[in-house]
Amino acid sequence: MSAVNKGIRKVEVALKWDPSPAGQPDTDLDIVAATYVADAPYGDPAYVVHFDSRSPDGTIYLNRDSKDGKGFGWDEVMTLELDRLDARYTRVVVGAVIQQRSVHRTFVGVANPALRIREGYTVLAEDDFGSVLGATAATIAEFVRQETGSWDFHPGISGFEDDPATFTRTMGRR
Repeated sequence: MSAVNKGIRKVEVALKWDPSPAGQPDTDLDIVAATYVADAPYGDPAYVVHFDSRSPDGTIYLNRDSKDGKGFGWDEVMTLELDRLDARYTRVVVGAVIQQRSVHRTFVGVANPALRIREGYTVLAEDDFGSVLGATAATIAEFVRQETGSWDFHPGISGFEDDPATFTRTMGRR
């Protein structure tokens, strides 16, 4: 990375999906982000941001939350202001979780799921969860702080078959 490159600064992560067919329980996907400190970059998260929460310093927050996929455009949207994140945080892992309230559901049972990660107007990644159809949750992005203080984006989807609580505790260990 050159000295002119500022790295990733402010990122928008978005999910969308179609509503469940009539008579079927609603499908609810959630974006979650877990932060990790330099002393334990693959340990337990320092904190997790999800629906009804935000980071303690307001740098990671959910802009839009859908419980059924009936929104217009992107149903779930989370903003990560990495350039404002305290220096003690050196890694952020972002995931997508399917809520398992009334029925057990994997990505194969979600109608037209999609994700987009972008910085400004630049799309960094797009996907349809086709590589993790049997999973109930997936990590979808990793951001790592370099020694210079700039952030790098590491794309990739990795599926999990955990309940939401277990997933948020273990999503950064891979």
